[in-house]
Amino acid sequence: MFDMFRSRDKAVRTTLTVMLGLVALSMVAYLVPGGPGGGATTNEAVIAEVCDSKITLREVQMQLQSALKNKSFPMQMIQNYIPEFVNQFVAERATACQANEMGIRVSEEEVANAIKSMLPNIFQGGFNKELYAGFLSQQGLTIPEFEANVRKQMQLVKLRNLVMEGLIVTADEIEGEYKRRNEKIKVEYVTFAADKFKGQVTLSPADIQTYFNANRDRFKTEEKRSFDLLVAAEDKIGATIDVSENTLRQVYASAGDRWRSGERVHVRHILFKTTEKSDADVKAIEAKATGVLQQIKGGADFAKLATEHSDDPGSKAKGGDLDWVVKGQTVANFEASAFSLKKNEISNLVKTEYGFHILQVLEREEPKVKSFDDVKAELATEMRRQQVQSRMESAAEQARAELAKAPKNAAAIAAKYNLNHYAVQEARPSDPLQEIGVNQDFASAVFSLQPGGVSNGIIIGNNKIAIGVLQGITPVRRAELNEVENGIRAQLTEQKAFEIMAAKAKEVEGMVKAGGDLKAIAKAVGGEVKTSDEFTRDGNIQAVGSATYFSDLFEKPAGSLSGPHNISGQVAVARLVSKTDANMANLAAERTNLITGIKGRKAQERKDLFEDGLVNRLIDKGKIKINQDIIRRMIDSYRA
Repeated sequence: MFDMFRSRDKAVRTTLTVMLGLVALSMVAYLVPGGPGGGATTNEAVIAEVCDSKITLREVQMQLQSALKNKSFPMQMIQNYIPEFVNQFVAERATACQANEMGIRVSEEEVANAIKSMLPNIFQGGFNKELYAGFLSQQGLTIPEFEANVRKQMQLVKLRNLVMEGLIVTADEIEGEYKRRNEKIKVEYVTFAADKFKGQVTLSPADIQTYFNANRDRFKTEEKRSFDLLVAAEDKIGATIDVSENTLRQVYASAGDRWRSGERVHVRHILFKTTEKSDADVKAIEAKATGVLQQIKGGADFAKLATEHSDDPGSKAKGGDLDWVVKGQTVANFEASAFSLKKNEISNLVKTEYGFHILQVLEREEPKVKSFDDVKAELATEMRRQQVQSRMESAAEQARAELAKAPKNAAAIAAKYNLNHYAVQEARPSDPLQEIGVNQDFASAVFSLQPGGVSNGIIIGNNKIAIGVLQGITPVRRAELNEVENGIRAQLTEQKAFEIMAAKAKEVEGMVKAGGDLKAIAKAVGGEVKTSDEFTRDGNIQAVGSATYFSDLFEKPAGSLSGPHNISGQVAVARLVSKTDANMANLAAERTNLITGIKGRKAQERKDLFEDGLVNRLIDKGKIKINQDIIRRMIDSYRA
C-alpha cells in the first residue's frame, strides 16, 4: 500500500524515527504483535481468547509494568488491578469481533490517509519505504502487521461512532451539571498510611530465614564486572601544557584594551520613590527627602536613615549600599551626580525618573590598565584551556590504541599519558565510580565488553573522557542470606505494615458504620484531624489528592462520614462540615463546555454498557474464554 507514497526524494531519517516512535507509543495496545485482532505470535501462555484473537500473558504484563512504572496504583493493590487489566483487553477484542460481524470495513485509501495524518513529516519531500520497514522491524513489526492493526483501530473507532450517535443534552441536564460542578463542600479528615505502622513491626532472625528459604530461587546476585577505569581529566592534562612567558606577553600586548578598566565609584543612596504618584504626593515626598538630607548633612547616620526611609528594596537592607558602579550602569542624572562627587561627599537631592535620591560616594577609582603581572595567571589558564580538549582527546585515543594491544598494562599506560587510573572490582552498572559517578553511557559500554576488551572514550560532562578495560566478569548466582537480608527485612516490614494498616482500616470502617466520632477515629489510628479548604467535585484535598473519593458527601447532610477510602496507598476518612451552593450567575458563560462534558460522560456510559452487553453475549456464545488459573498465578507472582 505504501508504494503510493513513494517519491524520488528520501525522507529525513531522524524525523521518521521520532515520529514513528511516537506512534508506536500511542498505539501500544494495537500496534504490537498479538494486538487486537492480531493474535498471539508465539507459544506464550494465553490468558484469554476472544473470537479468534488470543490475549497473551506478555501483553498484559507489558501494560501492567507500564502502569506500575508510572505509579498509577500502589503495588499492594495489584491483586485488584490485574483482573481489570484483563477485562480491558477482553472488551477491546470483543469490540473488534463485533465490528467484523457487522461488516464494518476500512479501505486502503482510508488507512493511507490516516497514516499520512498521523505522520505528516514522512511525506515532506517523499517517502522512504526501506527506512520505514527497517524501523518497524526494530519494533518487531512488519509493514503488513502495522497497517493491519491501524486498520483494526479505525474499524473500532467506526463502530464506537455508530454506538455514540444521537446523544442529546437537555436544559435540565445542563443546569444540573453546572450545579454539580460548582457546588463546594468543606470537610474534616483523617489519613493514615502503612509507613505509619512500620515502627510496630518486629521481625526475628527466624522470620527472615523462613522467608529466604521459601523464596531462595528468587534471590540472585547481579552480574558484576571488574575493570580498569582510565580518566583523561582537564585539570591534570592542562597542567602538562607549558605556556611560555614570552607567549603570554605577546597575547597581553595584542589585547591591551581588555585589561583597561574605566572610572568607577563605590556609592550608596536613599531613594524616595515618586512613580505613579500625584503632583501633591510628589511635593510631600520632596519635602520629606529634603528633611532627611538636612539630617545627613547635620551628621546623622546615612546607613541608618537609608534603612528607615529608602524605597529601593535592593539596597535598603544594606544601608543604601550599591557597591561599585561604572558609567552606563545607571540612569543619566544618577550617573552624572555620582561621578561628580568627591570621596565621602554628600549630594543634594537628585531627581530621576524613579524619584528623589540622596547619594554619597564612599570610594573612587580612576581609569587604569592592569599590569602583565596582575593578569599573567589568568592568561595562562585561558591558553591552557584552549589547548586542553584536543590534548585530552589525543591522550585518550593514544592510550586506547595501546590498551587494545596490552589490556593488562592499564596502570602503566595511564601514567604514560597522564590519565588517572582506578582498578574497579566487581561493580554493578548502578554503582558510582571514582571521578565519573554513575554514568549510564560508560556502564553500557563496559557491560557490553568481553574480558580484555577496551571501550571507546566516553565523554563525561565537559571536562573528562573515560575509558574502560574489562578484566573479569562475576556471573549471576544464587544469593546468600547475608547479601539480601536487608532487602528481605525491608520487604517484610512493608508487607506487615500494610497488613496492620488494612486491619486498622477494617476497625475504622466499623466505627464509621456505628456513627463514630472523627476524633475517636484519629486517636485509634494515631492520626490528627485536619480541615480542608472548600473544594468542588473535581478539586483536590491537601495530603489526600482527588476529591472524587469523597463525592458521596455532596449528596449527604452536614456531619456525615465518608470512608474509609484507600487512596494511593493510604487510608482516608472524612466528615462533612459545610456545603456551599453553586453561583448560578456564570451558567450562560459555561454552557458550551457543560454540553461537551455531558456528551463525553454519556458517551463513556454508553460505551461501557455496549461493551458489557457485548462481552456477556460473547461469553454466552462460548466465544470468550478466560484462563483464571493464569490470572491467579500472575497475581501470586506479583505478591511474592
